[in-house]
Amino acid sequence: MTAPTKPPHSSPSDPAPGPPSGESLHSPVIDWFDENARDLPWRRPEAGAWGVMVSEFMLQQTPVNRVLPVYEQWLARWPRPADLAKEAPGEAVRAWGRLGYPRRALRLHGAAVAITERHGGDVPADHAQLLALPGIGEYTAAAVASFAYGQRHPVLDTNVRRVFARAVTGVQYPPNATTAAERKLARALLPEDEPTAARWAAASMELGALVCTAKSESCHRCPIAAQCAWRLAGKPEHDGPPRRGQTYAGTNRQVRGRLLAVLREAHGPVPQSALDRVWHEPVQRARALDGLVADGLVEPLAGGLYRLPLT
Repeated sequence: MTAPTKPPHSSPSDPAPGPPSGESLHSPVIDWFDENARDLPWRRPEAGAWGVMVSEFMLQQTPVNRVLPVYEQWLARWPRPADLAKEAPGEAVRAWGRLGYPRRALRLHGAAVAITERHGGDVPADHAQLLALPGIGEYTAAAVASFAYGQRHPVLDTNVRRVFARAVTGVQYPPNATTAAERKLARALLPEDEPTAARWAAASMELGALVCTAKSESCHRCPIAAQCAWRLAGKPEHDGPPRRGQTYAGTNRQVRGRLLAVLREAHGPVPQSALDRVWHEPVQRARALDGLVADGLVEPLAGGLYRLPLT
């Protein structure tokens, strides 16, 4: 199934190959997925729509190996949305641990409350109803509808966007933010029937995660290397806007993480003095704490005490 590492011989008079069509990509990518897909708990039938939704929240900007233990603990504690909805939102923040971007925990808690109140505790299958849930954007709604319910929706995460950019558009990286042109291309590439479209969504995402990676693509293992526009063009270097790097050390994110760690480990309200010890620079520390309060991740109490949110 491995594609050749060099494009077929062509003469100067041969026309340049056009971009591959969706039909020419579907079968090789789906066949590759059938043989190489990782066995992940949210892909198993018993995960259900709630397990898929939890995984989608956790996997945003977070690698699989960090998500797995938190995901399993989360589903063991809250196997249904109603189980989470009964808890204080601060418990969701506490259970989120060190996954980062903890506002996702509050959003997932808010979605669980809405699912319980509006849909009898069952994650809705309707795309519009998913999109209407708090904390659910276009990507997550499409992912849950596709992966949990086998529906036909374009699912555009970073990995899929990179695969499409290289294989079809012929550039090394997609734009920093998803564009209308990318959405149009994703719709054009969707298989017509729902089961195949859902499988294609998962397969193209896995291809980007395992083979067509950002820093060390493995074209010799790619099932569509022979069709890839970027590879056939000689892999031209990225010439768009600089790609955003993710820094952490010394940032407000790091300070926020340290402050939240103290509150997660505490069994009651925490005094200001305990928070002051986690970061040496008072202005940045205060700014980070103010941001946590503004985001609803921390509740200030009388007497200079702080806790994770109860409401």
